[in-house]
Amino acid sequence: MILGIGKELSVFLQAVLAGNLIYLVYSVIRVMRRLWKHNLFFVSLEDLIFWIGTGIYLFVRIYQTSDGIIRWYFVIGVLLGGIVTHFIIFQISKKYIAKRRKKE
Repeated sequence: MILGIGKELSVFLQAVLAGNLIYLVYSVIRVMRRLWKHNLFFVSLEDLIFWIGTGIYLFVRIYQTSDGIIRWYFVIGVLLGGIVTHFIIFQISKKYIAKRRKKE
């Protein structure tokens, strides 16, 4: 099935959003690990559950957006979404937190 450029752009943007969501979920897991110390077994179990869930989520997104055909721009979009989330959102939030700490 050949997709039009508009549909391909839509699929790419959905992939970027999927990457954002995956990165945000894992960041929440990392914060929870810092708040409550876990032993190696529970850290491994959390990671296993996260990656199984991520695999299922991405499979469903690929199936819904492009009829199950893995397209390279979908993979690149997911990676780009995670990278954008890390460098833009979290770097800005780190600066905000640093400014708040200086005021206190």
